[in-house]
Amino acid sequence: MIFDFNLFPAYVTHYLDKTFYNLTTVALHDWATYSEMRNLATQRYGLTMTEAHLPSQTLEQGLDVLEIMRNIHVFVSRYLYNLNNQIFVEKASNNKHLNTINIRHIANSIRTHGTGIMNTTVNFTYQFLRKKFYIFSQFMYDEHIKSRLIKDIRFFREIKDQSDHKYPFERAEKFNRGIRKLGLTPDGQSYLDQFRQLISQIGNAMGYVRMIRSGGIHCCSSAIRFVPDLEDIVNFEELVKEEGLSEETQRSASVLDSVLSDLTSNSAEGTEYFKMLVAVFAPEFRSAKNMHLRNFYMIVPPLTVNFVEHSISCKEKLNKKNKTGAAFTDDGFAMGVAYILKLLDQYLEFDSLHWFQAVREKYRKELSAVAKEQTVQSAGQDEKLLQTMNLTQKRLDVYLQEFELLYFSLSSARIFFRADQTAAEETQEKKEEVGRAGTSSEGSMSAESSSK
Repeated sequence: MIFDFNLFPAYVTHYLDKTFYNLTTVALHDWATYSEMRNLATQRYGLTMTEAHLPSQTLEQGLDVLEIMRNIHVFVSRYLYNLNNQIFVEKASNNKHLNTINIRHIANSIRTHGTGIMNTTVNFTYQFLRKKFYIFSQFMYDEHIKSRLIKDIRFFREIKDQSDHKYPFERAEKFNRGIRKLGLTPDGQSYLDQFRQLISQIGNAMGYVRMIRSGGIHCCSSAIRFVPDLEDIVNFEELVKEEGLSEETQRSASVLDSVLSDLTSNSAEGTEYFKMLVAVFAPEFRSAKNMHLRNFYMIVPPLTVNFVEHSISCKEKLNKKNKTGAAFTDDGFAMGVAYILKLLDQYLEFDSLHWFQAVREKYRKELSAVAKEQTVQSAGQDEKLLQTMNLTQKRLDVYLQEFELLYFSLSSARIFFRADQTAAEETQEKKEEVGRAGTSSEGSMSAESSSK
C-alpha cells in the first residue's frame, strides 16, 4: 500500500476530530480539556479542526445555580451547611450516596450562565428571607413566648450581681423543657424545635449567598489568570483606533475592554452581599413597631441548648443501622443567629449574658464532681457504679465539646457581619466616609478650576 504524505495532515485532523468528539460525549464535563487541545492543534500544527458543536456549557456533577435559585426554599430545608469547608451536604437521600455542593460547582454554574446570575440569586434570597422573617416575627409575638422572655429578662437583671453576670444554665434548660408543654407536632417536635429549624434555614440561605460570592470570585480569577497585571490593563479600543483598524475590530476591542473591566472588578473583591442583606432588613427590625423582636437575645440560650441536644442526637444516629435523621454538621444555625443578632444590633446584649462561660462553668463543675466520685468509688471496687460514672463523664464531655463547637461556629459567623461594630458606630463610619468623599470631590473641582 502506497501512502500519500500530502494527505497526512487531513488524516491526523480527522483522527483528532473523531477522538475529541467521542471522548467528550462520554464525559461531558471534560469538554474544556478537549476544546483546549483542539486550539493547541490549530496554533501549533496549523491543523484546520472541525467544530464539534458539543454543548460547551455542560456542568460537572451537582445542582445548577438556576435550579437552586428557583427552589431556594426546598434547598435550605434539604441541605446542611458546613461553615469551615464551605460545603452543603444533603440531609437524606433515597440513593446510597448524598449530594454535596461546593465552590467549584457554583463556579462552573456561574461560568455557564454569566456573572449576572449572582445578583439575581441574591434577589431571590431576599424574597425568601422576607417570607421567613414574617414567620420569625409571628413566633416572637406569640403571648406565651413574649411573656416568658420578658420574665427571664427581668429575672436576669435581678440576679446578675449574685450570679457573676452569667445567665444560669438551669433557666435556659427549664425554658427548653417548658416549651414542650405548649404542644408538639405529629413527629414530636416542640415550637422551639421548629423555631430552631427556621433560624437554620435563614442561616443556610446566608451560607448559600457566601458560597455564591466565593464561587464568583473563583470563576472570575480563573478567567482572568492570563492577564499579566490587573492594576495596569491597556485600553484595547484606543490602541485599535490609533492603528486605524476596521470598525468591526474596534467593536471587538470595546467588548474585550468591557469583559476585562467586569472580570477585574469581580475578581478583586466581589460584592459585599452580606452588607446589602443587613442594610435592607436592619431598619425594619430596629423600628419601634417591632419592639417584640428586642427580646430575641434572651431566647438564644434555650435555643443553643435545643440545638446541642438535636446535634448530638443526629451524630449518634451516624453509628446506627437506620441512619434516618443522621447528620454531622449544621452550621446554618450559627449563621442564622449571628445574622439576626446583627439585624437587631444585639451583640452587646447577648454578650452581657456571658452564656458560653456559664455553660463551661456548669459542665466543668459536674465533670470535676464525677472525677472526685470516681476516685472515692475506685477504692470500693463497685464496678457497676464505676461504669455508670464513666458513661456520665463521656456524656458530659460530649455536651461540653458540642457547646464549644457551637461557640466557635457562632464566633466565626459573627466576623462576616462585623460584630465588632454597633449600629451607632456604623452610622458614624458612613457619615465620615460621605464627608471624606465630599472633601475629595471639592478638592478635585478646585484643582480643575485653578487649572482653567
